[in-house]
Amino acid sequence: MNSELYLADLEAKPAALATLADALATADPFEGLPRGVRRVLFLGMGSSRYAAGVAALRLRAAGIDAYADYASAAATYPAGPETLVVPISATGGSRETLDAVARYAGGPSFVAALTNTPGSALAEAADLVVPLRAGEERGGVSCRTFQHTLALLLALESRLTGDGRDLPALVRRSAEASADLLDRRDEWLPLALELLDGPHGVYTMAPPERLSSAEQSALMFREGPRRPADACETGDWAHVDVYLTKTLDYRALLFPGSRYEDQAMDWVRQRGSTVLTVGGDLKDATAAIHYTHEGDADVALLTETLVAELVAAYWWSAAS
Repeated sequence: MNSELYLADLEAKPAALATLADALATADPFEGLPRGVRRVLFLGMGSSRYAAGVAALRLRAAGIDAYADYASAAATYPAGPETLVVPISATGGSRETLDAVARYAGGPSFVAALTNTPGSALAEAADLVVPLRAGEERGGVSCRTFQHTLALLLALESRLTGDGRDLPALVRRSAEASADLLDRRDEWLPLALELLDGPHGVYTMAPPERLSSAEQSALMFREGPRRPADACETGDWAHVDVYLTKTLDYRALLFPGSRYEDQAMDWVRQRGSTVLTVGGDLKDATAAIHYTHEGDADVALLTETLVAELVAAYWWSAAS
């Protein structure tokens, strides 16, 4: 792992997304799926599972039975001809994911693997391989692969629901949003570094539809600069994390969009906690970071973690 190369990986996000958009405009990566899929089982660990959790929620909302499980679970849904198994691993070598896929390889379930390493062991065990096309992450941290996983899971959703969404256009808007945050970092990053730099770590909050943003952001603070960080769903925050605001110098990165964020902000106001929002303003938040296309929830899903990733990169570099 290398902080300078990690920053370079982040700076390459817009170009990598443009490449992915071109590929999506050329062909549907899920065209080889069988017909009659009635259940989707996502398997993964870490960032892969974060992305899968959002994808499963979206599919359930569309009427498709879908679930994202830890690949390390001893057992989950049994194999069946109507069950599509989607293992996700950027390296294609995650031990837990390979062990889980071994239960399904060879049928009767169809296995469609998402990986950034087409020649990996995971790819060899799959009926269909969907390349992430994120390029090599030389910094050793999953950042572009996380973003591309989300984009390709939206492509899977579109394939299964027939929603007719223009995925290449969405990915290009996300590239523009990422470029905007990168190009203007001198305007917003110094304040973000200051506000989130507390003695008790960083806490991240997001609605369930974008919970992966909070989870990935907290992981970035832990993985690079090795700072304490934890993620929480915004509505659940009032039931599980609110207690920390009474005893800690509580610093939060909040991704707006939950109908329950005002409930959380009531406690923030009472206890003087620090909240930095990304992509929208909230009353009594300490500050807000804005970027182009932030009003598009799917662009936000693909883009907003870049704020935490850049903060983590600069903290990590300063500590190296």
